[in-house]
This record gives sequence, C-alpha cells and structure tokens, in this order.
Amino acid sequence: MASLDQIDIKILQALQNNAKVNMKELSAELNISKTPVYERVKRLEEEGYIRNYVALVDNKKVGLPLVVFCNVSLAVHNDEHIQRFKAEIQEIDEVMECYSIGGIYDFFLKVVVKDLAAYDQFVFNKLTKVNGIVKMQSSFVLNEIKHTTVLKVMPEG
Repeated sequence: MASLDQIDIKILQALQNNAKVNMKELSAELNISKTPVYERVKRLEEEGYIRNYVALVDNKKVGLPLVVFCNVSLAVHNDEHIQRFKAEIQEIDEVMECYSIGGIYDFFLKVVVKDLAAYDQFVFNKLTKVNGIVKMQSSFVLNEIKHTTVLKVMPEG
C-alpha cells in the first residue's frame, strides 16, 4: 500500500465532506486535471482507504430519534460463543454499531429506535434472545453534542 500524499489527503477530505463532489470542481481545487483525480480516487478505493459511499440519513427525520448505547457482557468467552453473538447481532436492524471492548463489558452497541417503548420491545424481544448475554447496561442519549463521520487524515510517517 502506497503512502498518502497531500493530494490524496485533500481528496479524502473532500469526499468525506461530500461524496458527490464534482470531479471537475475537485480537480480545479487541487490544480490537477480530472484524469489523475479519477485515478487517485480509484487507487484509494482499491487500497481500502475508501470503503464505501453512503447517504447519511437523519434518524430524527425518519422517526427514529432515540439513540441508546448499550454495554453487553457474555456469560462464556470462548470463540464459539463470541462468533455466535457477532452473527446474531449482525442480523438486528436496530443495532447500528457494535464494538468489542475491553473493561467491565465485552461489547458496546449503538441502538437507534423510535422511543422508549420501542427500546423496551427491542431489549425483550431481540436482545435478550441473543445467545450468551449475561449482563446489559443502557445509557440513553439526551442531546447530541457532536456527531461526525469525517476523519482528520494525516500524512503517514
């Protein structure tokens, strides 16, 4: 994998801010022609720097304003139980993100639902059905202070 130079970093920043950025405008901003910009974007995609292009949907506008962070512990910590947990969590639509963590809990979930009643149903009809969960703790988001998907990309080395 090649190192990122300043042009690659500027391309990544521009695409993070607007994945639909016009290549003509971007090439003008970078002061290089469109073809090298396209080639660099293609290389960044192929090398895995760019994983995907998505539309970020406002959860409140689509009727899912409640964000809950849920810590989960498993009863058994062998590979079979962990893999089963991961597979089952992947299938639950309300779980937006899941991280394996160190500390008191084993996993950290970000859950998005309509309201407290929907979260209650999620917990009792879905989460408690996931094999191996022994302990859970939920924290409810009262107000979102910062939410970004833009990484500050720095030169390597």
